[in-house]
Amino acid sequence: MSSLAAERKEPQARSVGVSDESLTVDLTDGRTLTVPLAWFPRLWHGTAEERKNFELFGDGTYIHWPDLDEDLTIAGLVAGLPSNEAPQSVKKWLEARRQGGPDAK
Repeated sequence: MSSLAAERKEPQARSVGVSDESLTVDLTDGRTLTVPLAWFPRLWHGTAEERKNFELFGDGTYIHWPDLDEDLTIAGLVAGLPSNEAPQSVKKWLEARRQGGPDAK
């Protein structure tokens, strides 16, 4: 095994930005990822304030939006993986948000 393989670690976020159209993540290795916000329905339907309220976990390997109950891995973003949440789940979440119910998060 080469020393490069032994030194590899999961990509980590340094900073996160969310616009009306995209999610942008600056990585600690110097890369910048920009993905369509439409890939993540909860972010897409969230307000600007809800999108701004995020936390980085696992030394920057996870992003969590508590107001939207959305969790993304940086490895998934690097791999180009959109949300795998079932459409029925998103629909239920949206209905709960409209009604202000307990399932809104």
